[in-house]
Amino acid sequence: MSDAQNTGNAASEMRPTLREALRKARIEAADRTGVVVELRDAEVARLEILNEALDPLFAQVPEKVDLFDRGISQGETPRLWIDVVAHVVMGRDKRVYRFVQDTRFGRIVLAESHDVPVIVDAVTDYVARRIIEREHAMVATAKVAEPVPAEKPRRRRGFGMFLLGFILGALALFGLALFASLGNL
Repeated sequence: MSDAQNTGNAASEMRPTLREALRKARIEAADRTGVVVELRDAEVARLEILNEALDPLFAQVPEKVDLFDRGISQGETPRLWIDVVAHVVMGRDKRVYRFVQDTRFGRIVLAESHDVPVIVDAVTDYVARRIIEREHAMVATAKVAEPVPAEKPRRRRGFGMFLLGFILGALALFGLALFASLGNL
C-alpha cells in the first residue's frame, strides 16, 4: 500500500503546472504562426512570455525604487519596455529577442538571443546596474546639499591694495617734488 502512495506522489510531482503548460502552448502557437498577418501577434505572444519570465525579478525590486515601468506597447513594432530608455524588441526574423538601450549616442544592443533565460539574465544585470546608479546619485546629491562656508569676495581685498598703492604713489610724488624744490633753493 505504501508503494501505491509513493507512486501517486511521484506522479503528482511530475505533472506540469498550468502556468508551464500555458507557456509551452504559447511557444508552440508562436512557432506555428507563419502568416504575415499573424506575425505581429506572434511578436506580442513572445514578448508576453518574456514578460512573465521577468515577474520574479521585478517582484524583488524594492518598492521605493521607481525607475522601472515595465509593459508591452502595442504599436507598429511591439516592445516590452523595461524603463524609459531600455526595451526588448523582436529581431527581423521575429524569433530573436533583442534587448536594446537608447543613449545620447544612439541605440545599443545589450543582449540578443533566441532563448528567454539569456534575455532574463541580461535584464537582471541591467536592473542591478540601474539600482546601483540610483544609489550613487542619491549619495552624490546628499553631499552637494551640505552647507559650504561663504568666502569673502577677493574684490574688496584687491580694491584695498589698489587704494594703498595709490596713496603710497601720491606720497612718493609729493616727497620727490619737495626734495626737488629744496634742492633748487
